[in-house]
Amino acid sequence: MTKKLMTARRRAHRAALFTGLALTGMGTLHLVKPEPFDHLIPEQLPGTARQWSIGSGFAELGTAALLLIPATRKAGGVAAAALFVGVWPGNFKMAWDWRHASAAKQAISLGRLPLQIPMIMSAVKIAKNA
Repeated sequence: MTKKLMTARRRAHRAALFTGLALTGMGTLHLVKPEPFDHLIPEQLPGTARQWSIGSGFAELGTAALLLIPATRKAGGVAAAALFVGVWPGNFKMAWDWRHASAAKQAISLGRLPLQIPMIMSAVKIAKNA
């Protein structure tokens, strides 16, 4: 194994641990206190916002488990990339809903949009280098 590949694998390992722990926290929050997440669910989706908030909590916990277990890390990277793409519409909804809010809220909501890109890229690198 080349030094470059070993370094990429070490980075992917660290990224998988960080992302897995972050998703564990967010998934738990979705299940324990789903109310704040309900407002991010686009109305066009079938079912209730609460169903989507709870479902995304389970999806985050499942993805976290895949990332934290080395044998399933590649699948976890793929799942995380899909999850991060899947929740992106909620960030767009927040930006739209907060377009007339305070400057601070607008900055937060708009700042979240480009942050999905490095998260998706990191998940892809995890899948590629697991």
